[in-house]
Amino acid sequence: MSKNKKVMVGMSGGIDSSVTAYMLQKEGYEVEGIYLKLHNRTDDYHESNLGYIDDVAKFLGIKYHILDLSEKFNKDVYEYFVNSYLEGTTPNPCVQCNRNIKFGAMLDFAKEHGASFLATGHYATTDGKFFYEAEDKTKDQSYFLSQIKKEALPFMMFPLSNYKKEDIIKLGANLDVAYKKITEKNESQEICFVETVYTDVIKRHANIDQEGDVLDENGNVVGKHKGYAHYTIGKRKGFTVKGAQIPHFVTKLNPKDNTIVVGKRESLEVNEVLGDNLNMFVDDKKFSCGVKLRYRTTTTPCDVEIVADKALIYLKEPAFGVASGQLAVFYDGNKVIGSAFIQSAK
Repeated sequence: MSKNKKVMVGMSGGIDSSVTAYMLQKEGYEVEGIYLKLHNRTDDYHESNLGYIDDVAKFLGIKYHILDLSEKFNKDVYEYFVNSYLEGTTPNPCVQCNRNIKFGAMLDFAKEHGASFLATGHYATTDGKFFYEAEDKTKDQSYFLSQIKKEALPFMMFPLSNYKKEDIIKLGANLDVAYKKITEKNESQEICFVETVYTDVIKRHANIDQEGDVLDENGNVVGKHKGYAHYTIGKRKGFTVKGAQIPHFVTKLNPKDNTIVVGKRESLEVNEVLGDNLNMFVDDKKFSCGVKLRYRTTTTPCDVEIVADKALIYLKEPAFGVASGQLAVFYDGNKVIGSAFIQSAK
């Protein structure tokens, strides 16, 4: 890969994206930064981030752009997040943001401004055709990148892919005066627009604190809960079950009548998953692979059949607590070969 090409770096003000810019400049690339303004938080969120970015940009002698995508973010990510919970599914806003915002609209901006590549501080690897897990599996973010359009891959760079977090902190010391500030900055939140807990966001749009009935798997009322949107599949606290001697887990949410269904742990067992909104990096219609059904899990071996833009996933080992709305990501070893949003499971 030839140097002296322009690379736009998505910069948040944190150490990962700051070191990304530093590393690429050291390698000979012409570096410019992009800060995404995605929402209007009531604290000094943007002002604080831009202060960190300004320090790093001045030290490196680079310019940066402020790209206001708040309207698109509100439509594609924020509204999707709220509506998913109100519909009784579990959203994955970071996946939508990566596809539509960071490696959608931000990539378009980078190309329009003469950049050959867009780089970010994500921990993952790409060869321009596929994503691969990062060297540091505790930081790997390939799961969240798996819905990005394959046409975007040739323009993406992840300089941190072969490093561990402690290595990045050491490299950050080379940023001199900016280093102390960016290391004091808190790690980015998983959901950037959630300041405390997700239910505080939902409460701005609907009354989700209406008490409802807890049902057993036969439809009998066995207790009370504080509002269905407070729960996700597999949750075991925050509701009552009369006379329960063993833990009970949420197995189903019913938004229409504000009830939740609970059962024993074995009731969460799933052997088949149906996925939609496919994003595939291979053309195979039948294949065996590993699948991650949540971010913080290991892969489960499975057989996959693609039929009419749906993924039929047959697990070779049972999974527990599979939630509609989450992402099923297909791995061939450490290579991501596609993904689908979970529509249902049984």
